[in-house]
Amino acid sequence: MKYSEKQKAVILLDDGTYFFGKAAGKIGTTAGEIAFNTGMTGYQEIFTDPSYFGQILLMTPSHIGNYGTHDEEVESDSLKIAGLVCKKFSEVFSRASASASIQEYFENQGLVGISDVDTRALVRHIRDKGAMNAIISSETLDIDELKAKLKDVPSMTGLELSSKVCTDEEYEVTSEISERKVALVDFGVKKNIIRCLVERGCTVRVFSMHASAKDIMNWCPDGIMLSNGPGDPAAMGKSVDLIKELLEFNVPTFGICLGHQLLSLANDLTTHKMHNGHRGVNHPVKNLITGKGEITSQNHGFVVEMESAKANDNIEITHIHLNDNTLAGIKLKNKPAFSVQFHPESSAGPNDSRYLFDEFVALIDEHVTQPA
Repeated sequence: MKYSEKQKAVILLDDGTYFFGKAAGKIGTTAGEIAFNTGMTGYQEIFTDPSYFGQILLMTPSHIGNYGTHDEEVESDSLKIAGLVCKKFSEVFSRASASASIQEYFENQGLVGISDVDTRALVRHIRDKGAMNAIISSETLDIDELKAKLKDVPSMTGLELSSKVCTDEEYEVTSEISERKVALVDFGVKKNIIRCLVERGCTVRVFSMHASAKDIMNWCPDGIMLSNGPGDPAAMGKSVDLIKELLEFNVPTFGICLGHQLLSLANDLTTHKMHNGHRGVNHPVKNLITGKGEITSQNHGFVVEMESAKANDNIEITHIHLNDNTLAGIKLKNKPAFSVQFHPESSAGPNDSRYLFDEFVALIDEHVTQPA
């Protein structure tokens, strides 16, 4: 099919704003909360990140799909975004090692998208009006019909989504130089978090978010990782209780993104939904301990309240986001536990924050060598 002959499509926002474009991926209809990502590369890793489950993703770069897709460049077992909005959706790719075009990739996994949209105008609208639900369709252009469907889409606030993407069964990834055992609680983990631990001599056993503290501690882990994931952390009371129980064992603990939010809630901090979130591979963070700036990969629509952290004597604030001074990292004063709001596994993204995995391993080694 010629590009000019591609089927028409439409995206409708919850406030009644709509844009027409062309169909991308599967012909159909999809809905979810719309969010924009400013990353210039790594689109396949972004699309397979479980933290995006339930969201329509608006990409700000001009071209998506120009280097195709690759079987190994994934962060989970499938596409996790609910839909895609972009300017140019390239079915032609230039990379020789690519395994398929993005069109084939989307069709094979049943993902609906829309291209040829004025993405600058749409991003500016979301930036000003805030996050909201949206619906994409390439099978009907009837705005009234789509408005009726959009009313049935639940708000992200109060929505628990981790149970839809976490593992059902435990599994283990072993390092060739296995020196430590890390229990990873899966709320929607990215594969590169596991890789970063394995590269540092950790055997990682991945536990479902539904596992009990007894199940996890029976494995006798040297460290505990709290993974990233989707949804509203305030809707995850059972997970917060699980983390409270695990902290009582004084095992070194490291939380990333949703894991950071849940660790914070387990220590009586509060969270709130952001106006439009932080998503991209170019977010500046300041490490308050070293004084250094870091360029980070981020993907979150909820954040821990800064004031609640400042008011808690047991919390040391370790990182802040330099764009808006929101909380980006904490350390507990009475437990060997710390967490960050961004993604140090950097897939896609810069490697500035990989040192956090080294600090976690060092904390484990220090804890293991301490006298009983």
